[in-house]
Amino acid sequence: MKPTIKTALDLYCGSGAVTAGMKSAGFQVIGAIDIDPIACATYRANHPEVNLIEEDIKTVSPKRFVKDLKGSLDLLAVCAPCQPFSNRNRHKSNKDQRAKLVLEALAFVEGLKPKLVFFENVPGLGRQPVFKELAGRLASLGYHLSPLKKIDAADMGVPQRRQRMILVGARDSDLLKQATKISFSKRQTVFDVIGNLPSPPVGIKNVENDALHYSRRHSAITVERLQHIQHDGGSRDELPEKLQLRCHQDLSKNSFPDSYGRLKWRDVAPTLTTGCTDLTKGRYAHPEEDRSITLREAARLQTFPDDYVFMGNASQIATQIGNAVPPKMMHGIAKTLYSALSDNRATL
Repeated sequence: MKPTIKTALDLYCGSGAVTAGMKSAGFQVIGAIDIDPIACATYRANHPEVNLIEEDIKTVSPKRFVKDLKGSLDLLAVCAPCQPFSNRNRHKSNKDQRAKLVLEALAFVEGLKPKLVFFENVPGLGRQPVFKELAGRLASLGYHLSPLKKIDAADMGVPQRRQRMILVGARDSDLLKQATKISFSKRQTVFDVIGNLPSPPVGIKNVENDALHYSRRHSAITVERLQHIQHDGGSRDELPEKLQLRCHQDLSKNSFPDSYGRLKWRDVAPTLTTGCTDLTKGRYAHPEEDRSITLREAARLQTFPDDYVFMGNASQIATQIGNAVPPKMMHGIAKTLYSALSDNRATL
């Protein structure tokens, strides 16, 4: 018997990593919303069949997706911007209006009544007043909620330390139990995913072979610094005093203690951010070569397949990579959600 199609809607879809993970797990993604034009261009290049609405979510009615559904919605995925709740955000405050964006999902819960609602964000969301409001309003709409669950992407086969918080809601309590039985995967290392890549050209896009695999053109002093940092996990603590940056000498004022550090071959990478190819933003130096990692290496560490198309300039692509939910992590979660929906016999 032909399996029933499971439908999904992707809010705050960005460049499409969550959609990629859901599609690979079997979902038919019928719609998506995002306001960023560059991320939307990337999304369309990879998911042309999806009804992507490039607008402020506050102006989008859930009714605009009804014609795409042909039935009920199985899964609503919500990965609202995490910067207001991140420990890396030095300027966060209760007045950050982005914190309220997660509540915009409630209109789609009420209007489309999905069988499952999935939220992904940084662990800090659970400590915010907005989360209490979100949970209360979901309960008032008839949803049972799972306890907040902290997941490290490294435990789901992503070669990167990336702490995330997930929350699942369901209108059926048995479905919720099944939907939260997430399986973990064998860890992958930096070497596993980028160890086979050739040395990249410097400063020139290698369009013929791989347009993302080229090195930044570093200054002579930056290269000299890297030459003093040992291979395979070394840090800037090894620099002689004459090569230390003044801002690095006062560690109490330094926001990026891992800057100029090298990745370690047989370990996972640190969390990739929007500055993931910038040596000054974190431990993003190649394990052996005297350079920062390339966009291709960053994309692989985020588990994007090599055929995933990115639109925009280098900085815009790095931002899309750093902001993404790793597709492999989302695949593992979505597979559990898909199985739960397939096995559950409740009429919703």
